[in-house]
Amino acid sequence: MGPCVKYQCVKTIAGLVGLIATASLFAAPGVAQAQDANCYDTSAPLTVEEQRLDDALVPGGPAAGPALVALGGFDGRVRDFTAKLCRQIVQRQAQQFVANEGNALWKAAVARAQSTKPLAHDAYDDRPLYWARLQLTAALRQWQPRFPLSVNDRANLVRQFDWASRGLSDAAFPARAGVRRIAVTGFDPFQLTGTNVRRANPAGAAALQLDGREITTPTGKVVLQAAVLPVLWGGFDEGIVEQFYGSALERKNKPDAFVTISQGRPERFDVERWAARWRGGSPDNNDVRTFGSVPDAAGWPQPATEFIETSLPYQKMIDAGTGPYPVVLNRSFCEWKVGTPVGSQLDCRTDEPTPGAVAAVGGGGDYLSNESMYRANRVRTGYGATNVLGGHLHTPVLGQPADPAALTDAAFENQRRAIVDQVKALVSVV
Repeated sequence: MGPCVKYQCVKTIAGLVGLIATASLFAAPGVAQAQDANCYDTSAPLTVEEQRLDDALVPGGPAAGPALVALGGFDGRVRDFTAKLCRQIVQRQAQQFVANEGNALWKAAVARAQSTKPLAHDAYDDRPLYWARLQLTAALRQWQPRFPLSVNDRANLVRQFDWASRGLSDAAFPARAGVRRIAVTGFDPFQLTGTNVRRANPAGAAALQLDGREITTPTGKVVLQAAVLPVLWGGFDEGIVEQFYGSALERKNKPDAFVTISQGRPERFDVERWAARWRGGSPDNNDVRTFGSVPDAAGWPQPATEFIETSLPYQKMIDAGTGPYPVVLNRSFCEWKVGTPVGSQLDCRTDEPTPGAVAAVGGGGDYLSNESMYRANRVRTGYGATNVLGGHLHTPVLGQPADPAALTDAAFENQRRAIVDQVKALVSVV
């Protein structure tokens, strides 16, 4: 992580608004007003995820995250936020400000993704939203307000902004008769260490393409609401999945289906049959590991069950002929072998879970993909919403640009577009 240099004096507001300059693609943006420099404490700690804002693809090169923010046209929004944050003088005003700005960032990302006008950079790129969000949560962590702000109050401000910028404040279905409603979530990019900092996630890109859409199908119109989930165990512990899907069930215009989406296996789509109540310990975007049964999220009905089976119309999805990738039902799951200590011996099969057995691996694995399906459908069954379909769709793995120093190329963009367009087609089948 580099020192605070140039631009606004915040460690990542140098990674943050201090952007870029690869020869032909980028020009350094303007900077926040000098009088705001003392509004930030450069020694305040950032998360592991936020620290990657300084990571470059080649030694001495520009930081990849801020470069992607500029490519997406969000660098001016970042500068504006960091300047205006310094001018918040009371806590209530700051709360409203961060909520509004988070929601505005989400709406801008959706509008960009769904734009019908030619753009300077690929509309299907989910990465500008991801890195802009990190720039602004980093600013919130290092902001020194003019009023006392406790650790908990700051954490609440960060969460308020983060959740709004993921689409949670913009998730109500319109009051319209004769339409079907589908709630969808994707994910942030992940596995971002080293030069992998340029990774994208087609599931997050699909969420941006789907949010607020109305799709005409042979059986009628479908309206979608979408959000993007973090690749963070802590965010799941705070109840972000339940907040999105549970809140949807509490509203008057309830969804007819839930579809959690994530990136999965190479060269195929999987409709996952089983979600498992287990975390396998893989590191998240903050390098945090956690192992054991999926905990409850406070305040939501969550029946204790080890496995939850999909209720999506998987055969219809398989038979729809969406292409270019094959679509399969993944029947696999693992449980801890009955009669042995939990965590000691896996029993993996493709039939049915053993009554009373402890879940170990769902069809979607034992990471946050599996847990998004499990949590969404646990709260669905907790509300007794058995008439609401629910399940998980794993996309093919998206590669990276061929040149290790490049942020994008045509093949990378075409593959992402093909995956996302097939997600859109499969969701409309649901």
